[in-house]
Amino acid sequence: MDERTYGVAELGSVIARVVNQTFPGRCWVRGQIRNLRRAPAGHVYFDLAEPGPLGESPDAIIPVTLLSSDRGTVNAVMRGAGAGRMDDGMEIRIAGRITWFSPRGRLQLRMATIDPAYTLGRLGEDRDRLLAALRSEELLDRNRRVPMPELPLRIGLVTSLGSAAHADFRHELERSGIGFTLFEADARTQGLDAGRSVVAALARLVTRGVDVVAVVRGGGSRTDLAAFDGEVIARAIALAPVPVVTGIGHEVDRSIADEVAHGSFKTPTACAAGLVALAAVALARPEELWQEVVRLASARLISADDRVRSGAQRLSRSSVGGLAAGDRVLIDAARRVQRESQRALELAEQRLVGAEARRRSFDPALALARGWSITRDGEGRVVRSVAGAPAGTRLVTTVADGDIESTVS
Repeated sequence: MDERTYGVAELGSVIARVVNQTFPGRCWVRGQIRNLRRAPAGHVYFDLAEPGPLGESPDAIIPVTLLSSDRGTVNAVMRGAGAGRMDDGMEIRIAGRITWFSPRGRLQLRMATIDPAYTLGRLGEDRDRLLAALRSEELLDRNRRVPMPELPLRIGLVTSLGSAAHADFRHELERSGIGFTLFEADARTQGLDAGRSVVAALARLVTRGVDVVAVVRGGGSRTDLAAFDGEVIARAIALAPVPVVTGIGHEVDRSIADEVAHGSFKTPTACAAGLVALAAVALARPEELWQEVVRLASARLISADDRVRSGAQRLSRSSVGGLAAGDRVLIDAARRVQRESQRALELAEQRLVGAEARRRSFDPALALARGWSITRDGEGRVVRSVAGAPAGTRLVTTVADGDIESTVS
């Protein structure tokens, strides 16, 4: 018996009929948005995926079409719940009709509405679960223990370059007049790839030898900022070897990135202002110390001047009496010196007279006049004994009035 052969259109009609019979009305489906794209005509297309293990391909995918006629309704529901608009990586629960799209030969879900509470609930559950894990691993305050330089001038910036957040941060640094050096790293700050992009940018800046890294993004809904509640960004910030500060740009809720950062600020501008304030304090400290030195030196000089003036006054009062007493001492001393010098001169004169008398008493001429004589040999040596003048010795004898020559016989 021949097996039945379907035409393509006929087979498509059969599949469409089976689908319509199985899903006669709309059904609810949950999953994660992948490959979202918005067409110029206003339609939105994406894949709704059943995520597999982290980093692996999804376990299952179904194409989803949101026509422009339904898009306004869906956006209104999301805005009313504060959930923002749909984007890659978002966990959603949506309702629509399962249809067979014959021209493409594929099954698809034509989306009609969305449950924002599911999305927000999943975000909250994931956030709580990640916070608990980080707390158990002691990562919540790890980056806060990294020392912040007293004068952080080499600033690393992770943001979407060209965005308002980027401009606001740069403007705040520039208007400070402080000599910051800014190192910038472009990153996606929303969507499925935001986590990997921010982590890669942070790693690049760390290798540049920056003092501190700022991660900033402008305001948005909770779903717009969902990447900063993600695990990859949280762990990268917590384990960074330099201080990381955040300015994620939402006023009410704190992201997990804020929780693990060294410091967090409400906006990119506030984040830059915080770094400016930190640098300003460090730059002002030497001036404050110098002013303190000037104050202390002035006080010391005034105190020293007072002491000098007081000492001069005491010296002036005592100088008259001191000089008079000094005069009396000098006069008494002069009189003592005069008396003692007179006695010394008289004593010296007496000693000189005595010395002169003794000198005269030893004069040979006086001895000769009294009858003494001096006998010398022919060589002029004084003859002191008979042995010094053997026979034949020529002698010269000096008496008071001349010399007598003789020869020993």
